[in-house]
Amino acid sequence: MNATSGELPSTSVTETGKDYRTAKLIAVVAGLLGTLLALATPLLPIKQTTAELNWPQHGELASVTAPLISYVATDLEITVPCRLAAGLTGNKTVLLSTVPKQAPKAVDRGLLIERVNGNLNVIVRNTPVVVAPMRAVLSPACQELTFTAHADKVTAEFVGLTEADSSDSTDPTDTDADQPLRGERGGYDFRPQIIGVFTDLDGPAPDGLSFSANLDTRYSSAPTTLKLVAMILGVLCTAVALGALHVLDTADRVRHRRFLPARWWSVKPLDAVVLVTLLWWHFVGSNTSDDGYIFTMAKVSQDAGYMANYYRWFGTPEAPFGWYYDLLAAWSQVSTASIWMRLPTLLMAVACWWVISREVIPRLGAAVKHSAAARWTGAGMFLVTWLTLNNGLRPEPIIAVGILLTWCSVERAVATSRLLPVAIACIIGALTLFSGPTGIASIGALVVAIGPLRTILARRSQRFGLPALLAPLAAAGTVAVILIFRDQSLVAEMQASSFKSLVGPSLAWFEEPTRYTRLFMATPDGSIARRFVVLSLLAALAMVVAMMLRKGHIPGTAGGPARRITGITVISFLALMLTPTKWTHHFGVFAGLAGSIGALAAVAVTAHVLVSRRNRTIFGAVVLFVLALSFASVNGWWYVSNFGVPWSNEFPAVKFGFTTLLLGASLLALALATYFHFSARGERPWRPTRMGQLLHSPLALASWAMVLFEVVSLTVAMISQYPAWSVGRSNLQALTGKSCGLATDVMVEQDANAGVLRPIGTTPGSALGAVTAIGFGPNGIPSNVSPDAVTGQPGIGLQSDTDPTMVTDAEPGTEGGTRAALGINGSRAQLPYGLDPRAVPVMGSWSPGLQQPAVLRSAWYRLPDRASLSADHPLLVISAAGRFEAGEVVVQWAGEDGKPTGSMGFADVGSAPAWRNLRAPLRAIPAAATQIRIVATDDDLALNHWIAVTPPRIPSLQTLQDVVGSQDPVLLDWLVGLAFPCQRPFGHNNGVVEVPKWRILPDRFGAEANSPVMDYLGGGPLGITELLFRAVTVPTYLKDDWFRDWGSLQRLDQFYPAAQPAELALGTAVRSGLWSPGPLRRS
Repeated sequence: MNATSGELPSTSVTETGKDYRTAKLIAVVAGLLGTLLALATPLLPIKQTTAELNWPQHGELASVTAPLISYVATDLEITVPCRLAAGLTGNKTVLLSTVPKQAPKAVDRGLLIERVNGNLNVIVRNTPVVVAPMRAVLSPACQELTFTAHADKVTAEFVGLTEADSSDSTDPTDTDADQPLRGERGGYDFRPQIIGVFTDLDGPAPDGLSFSANLDTRYSSAPTTLKLVAMILGVLCTAVALGALHVLDTADRVRHRRFLPARWWSVKPLDAVVLVTLLWWHFVGSNTSDDGYIFTMAKVSQDAGYMANYYRWFGTPEAPFGWYYDLLAAWSQVSTASIWMRLPTLLMAVACWWVISREVIPRLGAAVKHSAAARWTGAGMFLVTWLTLNNGLRPEPIIAVGILLTWCSVERAVATSRLLPVAIACIIGALTLFSGPTGIASIGALVVAIGPLRTILARRSQRFGLPALLAPLAAAGTVAVILIFRDQSLVAEMQASSFKSLVGPSLAWFEEPTRYTRLFMATPDGSIARRFVVLSLLAALAMVVAMMLRKGHIPGTAGGPARRITGITVISFLALMLTPTKWTHHFGVFAGLAGSIGALAAVAVTAHVLVSRRNRTIFGAVVLFVLALSFASVNGWWYVSNFGVPWSNEFPAVKFGFTTLLLGASLLALALATYFHFSARGERPWRPTRMGQLLHSPLALASWAMVLFEVVSLTVAMISQYPAWSVGRSNLQALTGKSCGLATDVMVEQDANAGVLRPIGTTPGSALGAVTAIGFGPNGIPSNVSPDAVTGQPGIGLQSDTDPTMVTDAEPGTEGGTRAALGINGSRAQLPYGLDPRAVPVMGSWSPGLQQPAVLRSAWYRLPDRASLSADHPLLVISAAGRFEAGEVVVQWAGEDGKPTGSMGFADVGSAPAWRNLRAPLRAIPAAATQIRIVATDDDLALNHWIAVTPPRIPSLQTLQDVVGSQDPVLLDWLVGLAFPCQRPFGHNNGVVEVPKWRILPDRFGAEANSPVMDYLGGGPLGITELLFRAVTVPTYLKDDWFRDWGSLQRLDQFYPAAQPAELALGTAVRSGLWSPGPLRRS
């Protein structure tokens, strides 16, 4: 055996003449049974929970809510007695609808049976099906209205009426006059979206009224007894087959002394550095963008019965990639604190480094095993990749570990000529493959070893035959199917997969450049750290491949293992082309490979291998250029991880830009390489010390410098933010039991009217313009002050079609508008945040015509005694609208004499020209001040430059945790989920979504850029909430970080406040794996 392979020592034993026929038979039978049972699992019957929505309920004409997660029912049947239409008088216009009539898109998406002028219309998705005059509907001839909806068509008929009843025409030649008054629409899936059953009528329900919808619960299923037994037998048969394969393996008369190398568990200084770095980063490090997405899915799945894609795709399951999320769901039952939820990720990081340092590096040969530069480079490359991309809940960490474990199993098989390690590699590879779409990279570990594995198989088949060897391998390769289809059917999962591709995002392989385009944009997707991770790995890989092509192998390394680990890396880059989305966080799967390739590259550039000093200097210049290119970006991280981070929105610089300095250093290195090229010094042999080797390893220095830059950046962020909220502070506090994240630091102003200050010597209605009001007036506000669209940073957004009509404004209710009734000072402006126009005046400087300079000086407002105010009153707030600069709206203060003694401006947190809350710390006003007034100056005569203000107020604040609590159902946007672990996401069960009471959004840019993920076209929750609620923004502020846009809180008020959740008629049905209730409907 080649000593450089790093294999374990073994000894020969004497052949006992043992007969292996029994083992062969068991291997064949058990292997075939295991394979067949695994492949049969998707086809075996499941037990489906059926659900039916029936109305009226409890014999009353009362609206009920039942938002369907699939948006539509599989079929719908409605019967309405014609006489019921007699109640449609005055404002009562809707006889029956599946969406509230007040919703802006009710007609576009739902079914409405409503009175319009003198007709009773049946409208589905903005398409009239049948129309009848009210006089005909109320005539004795009309018996009932029937409506049916299926995927292929919808039909409606006024039973008892004819076409003649729908027209005033009396033409005797009209042959259709005697035809039933019936309408039909087909050629398109007209099934209406169901949010519930709504009516304007009340009282007892008449006989003959019925609404019956069969809900789509195809994914609410569990295994039948037959399927459960088959799965258990399949796993047992696979285990028996692998045991038999092990017996056949032992026929080689070789006994391995140990499974793990000597001192495998010992901790060396480098291990300690890696472990301490990982542990500290677990607390202070950035999370990944999808953590909230996955966290919410995991929490909700426990009650839902299956792992649905909560934020998209109409509630279809995550399968075949959901098994890892199921583990997180079980893990969340202990605690939902971030440090607990991410503990498996930390353990996988430790496991990944242990495999790199104990399994991979020794197998790569003596030159790698005994090189300090290789170990430190491998550690640096591993850490910089893991810290940057794998500190969250995404599946890349388990995939990174799975790829390495698959490779190690294959290498053990090659080195020992045994097949059990191949079977283990098949199992690990399959589980890795189904951990997430990026798990496809795991196939490379098996592909690169096809040659030697085929040789092993051919040699062993001469003694045992192919069936005895292939059957256990087939069982091992298919056993993961049991896990994937344990509670779902084949057709259901196939429909879900194809439906996701249809809805999108689903980018083709040739659109892979999209990923690299994002990498080179100055956004968190293309941040300094992410860019370095990819570019440094590509540089190391290029160096390794070049050296292998030039010399056949890297001297001192084990050729086979080195070529295979390199091949896996190349294949993994190619495999990423097949993923349906193109995000840079997918590069996290390279964490283990980066450490391995980094170690190889460190050996490839040593003086023993790369003799030319010129070439080593050129490689150093390349690494410096990689650093320069990496620092030509922002030090940006996702959402709350960005709070307080230095250079989070700019290129790093201290007098000079880092990227400029590094580019200059790269050019100097190239100049030095040129000097070496033209001088004899370039070829002189060099024999450095071990420390010298490390110091002359550019990849080691660069990767560790980047690790230090990341750790220091996030540590500085935590320190600079204190006592305000930061990821690090929150995680460290979780150790003391305070694990509710942002919810205890976001402060909520529940009643904006309660904090309004009282004017001195005048009435509230006249106080705002009591001293000076030149150019300001009660109606000096445009009727529409909707916020300007956020300038979208490239690299952000959904990689698929989105709903262009969806309102993504993070703060509904701040867009202004007018009222019919006059306010306290004669204004018709609609005020934000629940401010009552009858008690709160407003003044603005906008005018549609000729502009003039405007000045506003309000009356003095009495300040309360600061000593009597609690810590819940830290701010002075003014609600304002318009476009103005800092300093154009200020507050002046004075003592009892009324003489101004100072002033200060406000922090403007929000988007112009919409209403937003200007805020300033109350402690900035001297304790001697007893009164304040507003001074606003509008000297800019541009038409779009204007100011509108309301009186000052000192709000009483409560934490979001106190207001929202942990019991109310909440729509947590997918970016914020992990930051609010104590809030309860609204659930879904049996095809129906729970009605949320609140919505928590990220900062305005995050809300506008990422809300399309959840929109109507994508089958997300926003396609439901925009039809069910009127959202009202509740004022919020981040404690001790008052000037930061942390996000927003919305209260969701139902259009039909009295509507109660519908009661469903539940049942069970046994379905085969090939059963389908019909097609899924795309929006």
